[in-house]
Amino acid sequence: MKNLFLTVGLLLFALLNLTSANYVETIPLYGGDYTPVMMKRADLEKSVTYHPGEHALINPGKIYAKPPYIFINERYKGVHIIHNADPAHPLKEAFISAPGCIDMAVKGDILYLDNSVDLVAFHLTNHTVTRRLTNVFPEPPAPDNSYYYGARENDMIIVEWKKTNR
Repeated sequence: MKNLFLTVGLLLFALLNLTSANYVETIPLYGGDYTPVMMKRADLEKSVTYHPGEHALINPGKIYAKPPYIFINERYKGVHIIHNADPAHPLKEAFISAPGCIDMAVKGDILYLDNSVDLVAFHLTNHTVTRRLTNVFPEPPAPDNSYYYGARENDMIIVEWKKTNR
C-alpha cells in the first residue's frame, strides 16, 4: 500500500512538473484578473472532510468514473460522489471537501486527490484521510495564468482563485 501511494504521488508530481515548466514561461509580470484565496497550513491539513447527501454542482472540473460511481471535481472545492448504478437515476451520494482540489484518481477504495499543494489518500469506505504527502504540488495557478506577488505569511497556501471585480 505504501509503495502504491508513493508511486501514484511520484507519478502525479512528475506530470505536474512537466506541465509546470511551460507555466513558468507564460507567467505575466503583473497581477491578473484573479485574487488568491489562502488558508493556513494547519487548517489545510484538517480540511478534507466527508459530507453525505446532495451538494450543488457549481463549477465542475474533471470527471472520473469507477463503476458504479462517478467522481466529479468541484474546482478548488472538492469532489462529488455520484452513485450511477442506474444511469437514468443517478444519486448524489456525498461531497468530499478538499480546498484547492483540481484533480483526483481512484484505486480500490482509495480516492487520491490534491488538497492544494498536498497529495491526500482518502478512504471511501471509512471516510477518513489515510495518508497525506505535504508540498508535493505547486500551488494552484490562476485561471488567467497571472501570478500573485503580494506579501503573505509563510504558513499561508493558495487554495482558490476568485475573479477580481475591477
